[in-house]
Amino acid sequence: MAESPVTFLLNKLTQFFENEVRYRTDAREEALSVKVEFERVRGSLRVADFLEETDDEVKAWVKQLRNTAYDMADALDEFSLVLRHDHGVGFTGLISRMSCCVKNLKARYRVTSEIGRINSRVKGICDGYQRLLHKFSRVQQDLSLTVTNDTWQDHRGNAVLLDKTDLVGIEQPKSELVGQLLDWGPRREVISIVGMGGLGKTTLVRQVFEDPAVKKHFTVHAWITLCRSSKIEEVLQDMLDQIIRVIRKPVPHGANTMTSHWLKMIIKDLLQGRRYLIVLDDIWHINEWDAVKHAFPTNGHGSRVIITTRNADLASTSCKEFNGQEKKMEPLNPEQSWELFCRKTFQGNSCPSHLEEICKYILRKCEGLPLAIVAISGVLASKDRWRIYEWELVRRSLHIEIDCNDKLKNLKRVLSLSFNDLPYYLKSCFLHLSLFPEGCLINRRRLIRLWVAEGFVEKKEGKTLEEVAKDYFVELLNRSLIEVASKRSDGRVKYCRIHDFLRDIITSKSIDQGFAEISKEENHEWPDKVRHLSIQNTLQALQKNLSWSRLRSLYTFGIERSFMNEVLASDMKLLNVLDLQAAPLTRFPAQVADWCYLKYLSFRFTEVSTIPSSIGKLQNLETLDLKHTKVTELPFEILKLRRLRHLLVYRYKNISYSSFEFGFRVFRGIGALQSLQKLCYIEADDESRNSVIRELGMLTQLDRLAILKLRKEDGRDLCLSISKLTRLRAISVASVDDDEIIDLQHLSSPPPFLQRIYLRGRLGALPHWLPSLISLTKLHLRHSRLKDDPLISLKNLPNLMHLELLQVYEGSSLCFEAKAFKKLRTLGLDHFDELRCIDVEKGAMPYLEKFIIQRCKLLEKLPSGIEHLTKLKVLEIFDMPDELIKKLVQGGQDDEYQKVAHVPHVYFGYWRDGGWDVQLMERSLQRDKISACSRHEHEDHENPQL
Repeated sequence: MAESPVTFLLNKLTQFFENEVRYRTDAREEALSVKVEFERVRGSLRVADFLEETDDEVKAWVKQLRNTAYDMADALDEFSLVLRHDHGVGFTGLISRMSCCVKNLKARYRVTSEIGRINSRVKGICDGYQRLLHKFSRVQQDLSLTVTNDTWQDHRGNAVLLDKTDLVGIEQPKSELVGQLLDWGPRREVISIVGMGGLGKTTLVRQVFEDPAVKKHFTVHAWITLCRSSKIEEVLQDMLDQIIRVIRKPVPHGANTMTSHWLKMIIKDLLQGRRYLIVLDDIWHINEWDAVKHAFPTNGHGSRVIITTRNADLASTSCKEFNGQEKKMEPLNPEQSWELFCRKTFQGNSCPSHLEEICKYILRKCEGLPLAIVAISGVLASKDRWRIYEWELVRRSLHIEIDCNDKLKNLKRVLSLSFNDLPYYLKSCFLHLSLFPEGCLINRRRLIRLWVAEGFVEKKEGKTLEEVAKDYFVELLNRSLIEVASKRSDGRVKYCRIHDFLRDIITSKSIDQGFAEISKEENHEWPDKVRHLSIQNTLQALQKNLSWSRLRSLYTFGIERSFMNEVLASDMKLLNVLDLQAAPLTRFPAQVADWCYLKYLSFRFTEVSTIPSSIGKLQNLETLDLKHTKVTELPFEILKLRRLRHLLVYRYKNISYSSFEFGFRVFRGIGALQSLQKLCYIEADDESRNSVIRELGMLTQLDRLAILKLRKEDGRDLCLSISKLTRLRAISVASVDDDEIIDLQHLSSPPPFLQRIYLRGRLGALPHWLPSLISLTKLHLRHSRLKDDPLISLKNLPNLMHLELLQVYEGSSLCFEAKAFKKLRTLGLDHFDELRCIDVEKGAMPYLEKFIIQRCKLLEKLPSGIEHLTKLKVLEIFDMPDELIKKLVQGGQDDEYQKVAHVPHVYFGYWRDGGWDVQLMERSLQRDKISACSRHEHEDHENPQL
């Protein structure tokens, strides 16, 4: 993989010439020569990346090119470091400049010489490019992917040859799919089966395709497998041949030489009066679908097209165009996985008890992926069942087995295809995931900020780098390479994860290609040069020959304090990313302030309590993450960081039902940080607050803003500032105490794309502009104490998905009218002291999934009409009158019990004398249970997440 580092270098060279134009040096001429040579070879790098998998000569050339690009990027940064050496001002600065003059001259000479040597290397590499040019040209002209893909196609053809005893967990999805084919209406429709490689999409569809009832129902059927290198004419020719064989017509004259347009015309004409079933197996890109879709006529005979793909975007698009249905292929559940594993490993016999623990560990790694289970079973089936150490060796070295064991080559090939198909900019992002430990849930926001800081994200006109990074994330998601681990209540992805075997493959690629080094063993051997380093749960001493000076990013996970100190004592002058989340730190490491190339600095979940003034030297810093630290103040020098984009300084504390936020005191002059996109949480309680609040209007790039300790008299200034923040997506405002009024009535034109609002404090009235926010998805109101029913103003918000109201209304009744809150998924009602009844009219909240009611002491009955909430999955009832709880627990024919008979999960609990009085009770409630539980097991809505 050379395209990514070469592109990164070319961008850096462009910046170098722009920034260093005032310096007339030999280094500039040498760098210009390097740029010219790299631009010459850049056009062939995608072909080289492909050939690298099979051609040792190309692989060696790519490695040379990649390492040289890395070395040149390092040399440019070192050169800039020397030129920009800061000695201060005045007499002290003069003395410093004089004393360092000789040192700087030596450093400039050394770095200039290094750039010269790299230039010589580049010329040699380009000579090698000339020798390889014939290979690159041949592949570009003929994209048939040689024998490798022929072998791959043979494996896919095996789907039709599988014995039914080899298939597990396929009967239900097969039955559903057959039903969809036979029972749907007369319209032509598409069914898209989507999922990662190895889930059995082709196997499932092949079983359906060969089903006798399906064969009988459709008069024409064709199975088309699309190879990534297939030419459209070849695909259409194959389709035409199959159709002609079925309908027994002669091949049209000249069909072998026809263009794709005429082939589509002929196919469409042949299918026009017939009920047809066409399977397009393994489509990768939308342009492939666009190239064939017009061959399928809308003839009113109930024809169907089935697509299998790893691309969720393609699946969704094709279904929308053909009024079809998208089906996500799910992995096998644990029982099905175990059945398949035993069937293949022990030839249908049960697993010996002495091997059960080892086998279940290995099976967990497969995560329900049928191809992985079958492949691993093939390795284990040949092992002696009484030599436990052989099985244990496989368990310990599974990631090595994937690389080395011939029986796992097909598994690796299937999973690697998705990686190989990625454009270069996504390959770097995907390889980056290898830096996180096995089984780690990765925060999406953290990932996006890291990709930007690492330099993986390219500029696009009209978008911020973070917005481009979000597009990258979605594309990896759509390609089934990462999966959603959890979502927020408004549908945004919170955490993602990667399949363990995919992670093993990209970890191997990362190390092999010099992208990253992952240290998680005590005797780990590190290479001389490391660019991205992840240290995981290790106690080892530092390797003496490790060149920390070339390190670009450092991530630590679960390391000891002594080792942490040793790491931070190293010289990491070119470091871009220092992610020490949850590291054993109690103070800000002083040496960090000297690493001036830092763009991302995180001490989240550490014990750091103060930030030194020297942080002002980190002029390139873009993200400063101090969330859940003990920091409450920042030095005045923070205002020097003009490139800062994300400033996170806050923590939460939960006490009983209440959540408290703690932020930091901010200085006058905050308006100078005009690159800021996220600013959370600032405290506006000192004498400079008026100036600070007015200056917020200067931060026009802000998309998330959180303010604490606001006073009523600050409302007008805050509204004026908010009106200028047209990019704002989320805002949180909390008054100085719960009795203080938040005055937001002065806002005449709210930000047009505002999606999330959190208000804590009294409201004289609901802000008049709130009902006009068509983009609003999440609204939290706390301690508003309104006299008027807020539901009347909020009911028509078209995109509201999460509504949480705590001590918001002083009335005795609430009514959710028919057709109100059309997209609401989560509703929380808390501490309504006067509330006696809730009415839910039929047609209200048609998509509500989670309903939380707590501390409504006068509410002795469940909401009238709650049975109309047919999508409701979770009902939580906390600290409510005993009479209501008793009726639910007793069950039977009680009206309150019957109201929620359709809800799968009902939870309730009590707060008694400063603690939870918890009893676990299970009662039959159709599908599931009623349970008493701790409120803190279900408190996602307690902490507002901007």
